[in-house]
Amino acid sequence: MSSKLEELQAYLNSHLEGKFTSSVLAWGELSLEIPVRSWLDVCNFLRHDEQTQFEQLSDLCGVDYSTYGQAEWDTQASSTGFSRAVPAQAPDLFDFDQVKAQATASEAATTKRFAVVIHLLSLKHNRRIRLRTFCEDHTYPVVPSIVRIWSSANWYEREAFDLVGIMFNYHPDLRRILTDYGFIGHPLRKDFPLAGQVEMRYDPLQRRVIYEPVSIVTQPSVPRVIRQDQPPIASQESSR
Repeated sequence: MSSKLEELQAYLNSHLEGKFTSSVLAWGELSLEIPVRSWLDVCNFLRHDEQTQFEQLSDLCGVDYSTYGQAEWDTQASSTGFSRAVPAQAPDLFDFDQVKAQATASEAATTKRFAVVIHLLSLKHNRRIRLRTFCEDHTYPVVPSIVRIWSSANWYEREAFDLVGIMFNYHPDLRRILTDYGFIGHPLRKDFPLAGQVEMRYDPLQRRVIYEPVSIVTQPSVPRVIRQDQPPIASQESSR
């Protein structure tokens, strides 16, 4: 399979020169990063070219990279369980490489926040490929729709619009697909509260469904800990 992907990578490098910014072959998978301006051109080529013929779109999703690389907890996992979660360590101010890396990651997150990722399958050539494109604007993320290339992208793009808030130009019916009517916000954005913004219930006095501010108190989650110094449950019960 790797030889087939290497041949595909070389073929795309020669026929799509200047259409994508990076081509990575790792872990038996080929990934291309494509500017928004070349999104439709590359997708059209991969769908219709005789040497590629990626006739099936297997998946499409939206991604929010605003907190990419920023850990809230510093935990260690082993074959026996997880250690107790603690706040992540702040970077050493005198470790200039670490500070520079964090600043670079933060800058990349602010300049490229929203992305669309798709996975394609060629049944004829038995090959898969991953494509990613970043939206150019944070406040109004837009990507051209690929419904006319792969009709299966219809509901996938509606899902990305609903949950992440990415707009798709020339989509035939861009509406929410999973959230309720009148829902405000996009649940898979990193700045969306984990407990939500409102909750609904049926009011017997008003005889209708009403919306109220959410009453759930969010708490940090702690990984389950397997302690080796504690006796089994059976021995605890027998000692009582």
